[in-house]
Order: sequence, then C-alpha cells, then structure tokens
Amino acid sequence: MSNETSKPDPNEEPSAFDVGIDDEGTIETGALDDPRDARIAELEAQAAQYRDQALRALAESENVRRRTERDKEQTRLYAAAGFAKDLLNAVDNLRRALDAAPKDQEATDEAVKNLIVGVELTERELLNAFEKNGIKRIEPLGERFDPNLHQAMFEVENSGKPAGTVVQLLAPGYVLHDRLLRAAMVGVAKGGAAPGGDRPRVDTTA
Repeated sequence: MSNETSKPDPNEEPSAFDVGIDDEGTIETGALDDPRDARIAELEAQAAQYRDQALRALAESENVRRRTERDKEQTRLYAAAGFAKDLLNAVDNLRRALDAAPKDQEATDEAVKNLIVGVELTERELLNAFEKNGIKRIEPLGERFDPNLHQAMFEVENSGKPAGTVVQLLAPGYVLHDRLLRAAMVGVAKGGAAPGGDRPRVDTTA
C-alpha cells in the first residue's frame, strides 16, 4: 500500500469541498466572482439612468408642446379683445342715436328716415360681426345681479322686484367667449328678499 499523496487532476471540476461550504450548508462563491459581473451591473445602472433621463426629457417635451398649443388657442380666441373693446363705444353711440330718433316715423322727414335706417343697419352689421367672432351681448334686465358680469351703478327702492334683480340697464355688457370684455352697467332693486333667499353682493362703488 502506497503512502504517496494523490495529486488533484487539473481537468477535474471543483467539488463542493473545493468551493467551500459553511456550517449552514451555503456555498461560498466569493472566491469565484467574475469581475465582468461588476461591469455588467455598472452598465445596467447607467442604462437605467439614461432611460430615466430620456423619459423625463420626453415628458418635458410633451408639456412644452401642450403649453404651446394652449397658448396658440388662447391667442386665436382672444386676439380680437383689444379691437373689440375699442368698438364698444361706437356701438353704444349707434344705440344712443337710435334711442334719440323720433318715434313717429310717419311724421319724420324722408331723409331722417333713411338716416335712421342706415344707423340701424350699421348697428346690426356690427353686432353680427361680433357674434361671428364669439362676442356676445349681455342685457340682463329682469335677471338676478351677477357681480361677475354686471356692474351696479345704483340701487332702486320700491321697484316691486325682489332685491338683487336688475331693474334698469344703462349700458349692455359684452363677453368674448368666456372672457368679460365689459360688465353691463345696471340699476339693482333694493329691499325685500333676494331671489334664491340670499342677498347678492352688489358693487355700489362704481
């Protein structure tokens, strides 16, 4: 019987004994870690970071696009606001001229009749142009006072209407789509119970 110690075969796979097993039976592989694994993990972390950055950039780009579209739409809707405001006084003057015209058309001179007709046509054309461009007239006579759309110039006592009701219209208001161009200037009923049971806020400082 030979006492010569056997040498390990270089072609033999490492056994569990060679790798190392702790007391709980877990294989210890630390000695066999491949440095390429660390590099792969590093690259995967970088890829995840770049993907996150790309998603954030995409989201920001979409937000910018939406803001630009919204701004364009706002510009399209309200570009005429300044021009429309400049025309409101002209429309008011046309209405004042018609209100001051003689009521008895039969006794009116032919030239005056033609003038009145011309003023009426001009007013109608202007209002039609307003309507086509989203500008609507506010004539709240008989309606409840709305501080968002109406400006109370004074209060009227003993009007026979519930408190907060618009009983006089001094000048109509106008809105462009959902934006107020000018509040309607009104007189509001005073005293009594307001419609709906609560008294609306009335601006009497104008």
